[in-house]
Amino acid sequence: MEEVVSEFESARERCLLVALQQRDGKEHEVAEHLAELARLAWTAGGEVCGEMTFKRGKPHPGYFVGEGQAKSISEEVEEQNVATVIFDDELSPAQGRNIERIVKAKVLDRTQLILDIFARHAATRAGRLQIELARMQYTLPRLRRMWTHLERQRGGIGLRGGPGEQQIEVDRRLIEERITRLRGELEGVRKHRAERRKGRRRHGWALVSLVGYTNAGKSTLLNRIAAADVEADDKLFATLDPTTRRIKLPNNQDVLLTDTVGFIRKLPHGLIESFQATLEEVRESDLLLHVIDTSHPEAEAQIDAVEDVLREIGADDKPLLMVLNKCDLAGSKRQAARLRRRFARSVEISARDGTGIDDLQHALADALKYRNTELHLRIPISEGGLISSLQASANILDSEYDGEFAIFRVRVPERLLGECKPYIKQ
Repeated sequence: MEEVVSEFESARERCLLVALQQRDGKEHEVAEHLAELARLAWTAGGEVCGEMTFKRGKPHPGYFVGEGQAKSISEEVEEQNVATVIFDDELSPAQGRNIERIVKAKVLDRTQLILDIFARHAATRAGRLQIELARMQYTLPRLRRMWTHLERQRGGIGLRGGPGEQQIEVDRRLIEERITRLRGELEGVRKHRAERRKGRRRHGWALVSLVGYTNAGKSTLLNRIAAADVEADDKLFATLDPTTRRIKLPNNQDVLLTDTVGFIRKLPHGLIESFQATLEEVRESDLLLHVIDTSHPEAEAQIDAVEDVLREIGADDKPLLMVLNKCDLAGSKRQAARLRRRFARSVEISARDGTGIDDLQHALADALKYRNTELHLRIPISEGGLISSLQASANILDSEYDGEFAIFRVRVPERLLGECKPYIKQ
């Protein structure tokens, strides 16, 4: 079977965006979703030349929009010389097939568009495996739409599964086998990452993940706080594969900070399922830094979308520190103030110019304080190795020297508790 190629092969295909406002939908929300869809199309290489919004009580089972509305889309396609029609919701196989027959142009839905962008940005083997799995799972129920140009073939007695088998059944079996192999390979990726996390745990390092809506500034923050070199373009899903860097907090605590894939509204469930190997980094974290674009007019809706995904992957019980980013941009101050009232544990920053980064590091240290135990120690000077370890990895609150002994009041990470136990001062 041929490899699945990008939906946008040529530069800047002319695209028409289509949205459906249902009975309980709000006009401003539909407009915001279309604006986001336009950014997705641009990121994938499309040029938006028009938008159409239709009102219906619920999606039409055969056309998503009504049949008459599909014909009006066809007229717009011809008038604007449109190559691709993109729907803001996922289409069923029948809906996609019926619309394509009427509009005489390529028809994509939001899921296909997101998969195309992810495929472009997957830089590692794990990322490519996860994207291929998601695309195969999406393609499987839509094979009939791909093979409408073939005549139905019949097999005779003794020929079932042989030359008379339909091409669609051959491809279905090939895709199912490929899905099984991909899941096996991704299970290997998950086990490898689990072993790496165990190694980090042995060092006693805290695991912290950056989560947030796509383009909220997570990668820019990682670059700022950890001197990383992660791509941080002003576009959706610029970062796909997780990147981890080690940082040291003001209290001498070592932390592993991981930048994860951005979330988005209407994120396809199949994509979340395929990205379990990556999202496990979030589930295994000691703390989540939820990065929020305070300059965005729909910031609160984006927060809700991120919280929905965290619930879906089983990470909604993790401790959270809200990072109110982009405070340097116009229009962010009022929204940041409102969010500070909503979230008691929050820090206002600008990852781009460095404003508030020191406050964030201290807040991060305070949020992870529960992982350290405060002790009063009386250590012989001869135990130079332990004293050096405390100076390097613990938060020394007070110290003095009494002849042959060093006396510390210190917050100690879990991995040093055993060594310190003999020297606890009663």
